[in-house]
Amino acid sequence: MALEPLTPQERREALGKAMEARGVRSRAKAALRSGELSVSELLARAHSDEALARLKVTEMLECLHGVGPVRALAILEDLGIAPSRRLRGLGVHQRQALVDFLAG
Repeated sequence: MALEPLTPQERREALGKAMEARGVRSRAKAALRSGELSVSELLARAHSDEALARLKVTEMLECLHGVGPVRALAILEDLGIAPSRRLRGLGVHQRQALVDFLAG
């Protein structure tokens, strides 16, 4: 079942919304990288912000100092979190385990 094609106006609106969401995620990652925002604060904001809820956990981890792609995957494996998981998809215990792991 194919989707109906978007009108030019709907397409412009969708592109604008997507650009805004990318900007929100980019600013949040920059704040996390600079230390202005903690992981627990980011997770709390992701609960109410749709754009942040779609951020992948691996992308969030890679924003932290000393964490690259390999270390991010190792952290997720240690905590039993799938690499494809987004912030929205984390359970209460997974969120807490992630915050505890990064704090200690």
